[in-house]
Amino acid sequence: MAKRKLKPEDLREACVAEALKIIGESGLEQLSLREVARRLNVSHQAPYRHFPSRDHILAEVVSRAFVAFADYLDNRPAGVGPAEDLANMGKAYLTYAQMHPLHYRLMFETQLPDPDLHPEMMLRARHAFALLSDAVARLPNRRADVPPLMDALFIWSTMHGLSSILRSHAPETLGIRGDLLDSVVPLVLQRISIALG
Repeated sequence: MAKRKLKPEDLREACVAEALKIIGESGLEQLSLREVARRLNVSHQAPYRHFPSRDHILAEVVSRAFVAFADYLDNRPAGVGPAEDLANMGKAYLTYAQMHPLHYRLMFETQLPDPDLHPEMMLRARHAFALLSDAVARLPNRRADVPPLMDALFIWSTMHGLSSILRSHAPETLGIRGDLLDSVVPLVLQRISIALG
């Protein structure tokens, strides 16, 4: 069968989309530029025009996941005040993790490509974290002796842990009912706001 010819910008986008599909269907270990080319029916060298290595295409996939995640956090419903706004961000974090488990795993549960070689990926990751840190800094009653970055890390790790539990089979295994899970999110967010106050 004749190989497809794609415009450079179309090829780049197709490669990124196919890489994400490969990871989702077969796991990260199956990702290779050769497999991307095979599945797109383009020459084996075609993906290399845009991505010098597997890590480069993975860094692009992860970068886009961080952009989508940050956009989701940034577009949360506005809260009446800083505390409600932070709670809405926590809900947005958990919702994104539930709705986009592959992106979530790539961002937070995967060995990322070398940050020094992929600074744009790291900038995008840091932007997502900065949104949380900025929301924490706006809290009126937070302790002045604790940097917002430390409080943001506390919240992030709590949301990450809760998200991991909610995405696993642990609630069913432990016999935790769905209605209790629904109420645990606001409770965790309330406890966080108490801890920061």
